[in-house]
Amino acid sequence: MQLQLRVRREAGNDLPLLLWRFSPPLRAIASSPHGGGLGVRRWVVNAQVPASYARRDPDRHLAKLGVSLGLPGRGVGMLTAADVRSYTSASDGGVEVTATVGLGHPLLAAAPHDPRPVPMAGTINVMAILPERLSDAALVNAIATATEAKAQALRDLGVDATGTATDALCLLCPDEGRAQDFGGPRSLWGARLARAVHSAVLASRP
Repeated sequence: MQLQLRVRREAGNDLPLLLWRFSPPLRAIASSPHGGGLGVRRWVVNAQVPASYARRDPDRHLAKLGVSLGLPGRGVGMLTAADVRSYTSASDGGVEVTATVGLGHPLLAAAPHDPRPVPMAGTINVMAILPERLSDAALVNAIATATEAKAQALRDLGVDATGTATDALCLLCPDEGRAQDFGGPRSLWGARLARAVHSAVLASRP
């Protein structure tokens, strides 16, 4: 599960990416354009793209990137305009979190409608690995917990925002063993996840 920093050549640019491989595969819940939803995944890629990125097929783009990297089976692919080389990490009680944080287009989730185009590349991506299996319901709960922790960190950074329009979040845990039933902020693993996400996002402070 060691994190790798790789550089790929794409459209005449050298672009970095973060890569994790899992053996055995892990159970994932993700909001990513590639490999999102619930399921077993073998790898995660967090790929940097130019701020001008405007492709309307990010799923296909990331699938081709996985093939070019020689990655087998199903994986999770995320995109960001943030510099992934400036990733931040945090851990709490066995939960490991890596975040790439860029705040070029922050917003409040319940802000009034804005007709301007939404940037296609997510600017806050969070990837977390938990050491114990969570039930599907607990994973959904944990996604909410991690999102709340991200928003808390932005508040503590002095940013009047809950995130950006296209943030992505990926949580992974073992696919075997007795499943924990809760992922909220006062559950054992939800609390640890929340603290680790908060610390990783807060560590992006300039």
